[in-house]
Amino acid sequence: MLYIKDFLVIILTAEFLIGMLGNGYIGLVNWISWIKKKKISSIDYILTNLALSRICLIGAMVLNAIFLIFYPDVYDLNEVRVVVFTFWTLANYLSTWLATCLNVFYFLKIASFSHPLFLWLKWRIDRMVHWILLGCFVISLLVSFILAKVVICDYGYFKISKSKESITDIFHASKLQYFDPFTLFDISLLIPFIVSLISFLLLIMSLWRHTKQMKLSATGFRDPSTEAHVKAMKTVISSLFLRIMYYVASFVVTFSYLIRENILAIIFGEIFAILYPLGHSLILMIGNNKLRQTFVKMLKRRKITCTM
Repeated sequence: MLYIKDFLVIILTAEFLIGMLGNGYIGLVNWISWIKKKKISSIDYILTNLALSRICLIGAMVLNAIFLIFYPDVYDLNEVRVVVFTFWTLANYLSTWLATCLNVFYFLKIASFSHPLFLWLKWRIDRMVHWILLGCFVISLLVSFILAKVVICDYGYFKISKSKESITDIFHASKLQYFDPFTLFDISLLIPFIVSLISFLLLIMSLWRHTKQMKLSATGFRDPSTEAHVKAMKTVISSLFLRIMYYVASFVVTFSYLIRENILAIIFGEIFAILYPLGHSLILMIGNNKLRQTFVKMLKRRKITCTM
């Protein structure tokens, strides 16, 4: 078991490095472009903020894993638990809402509907993006503050659980802890998931209507609009798939606290949870022409430098 634990820790470390480098690259490229051109597009603005939030999220997740695996007694200090939990909650909610904003942005920019509400949102989205992202931050900050208060109030749970002799007693002692306010806020994360799912379904409907019109006009199917629809759908569906994996892994980590000795469950949960902020960012980087072309240029320059 010791070798398995060491191997999983190595994987967790690799995910941490790749996630930090990938999201750091997205933020740095967009920030340099912003400085040079004195302006930034809405999608690059969302991507930059999303990358920054995911750097914080990955950092909080790895820090939490380090404490749980190597220094579990650190969480006996209520101040440490509150700081780590608040930081993780803020980054988690902010990352989730920003990813949802990105999915909605893809839908509004690519889909084609004649509904007045859709046309109004499509026309106003670029002007509203700053306020929307500010709203996401305020909501995330408010939720993290409320849950931090809950953690402080429920500090007695940890002392109670240590005095229990069986896992059944620990579960009953912690039932309110995990199923009352925390589960309520976990369920609230379904809201951005449902919004992203609706955006995906509407993209499918828009693509179906577009291909139907293409058939009637006897035009080829590989037109720019069709390719844009397919590209956006791939991005949104990858986000949904990885987010489901993230939710499942987060629940594994949460309920592994009930069995303090089950370190492997914690490590496995953290590994699969980090795949969401890591994998989705890499998919966005590959699908973004500017980010992909900049990376290719960097590789070519490095190759030329090495050959000289």
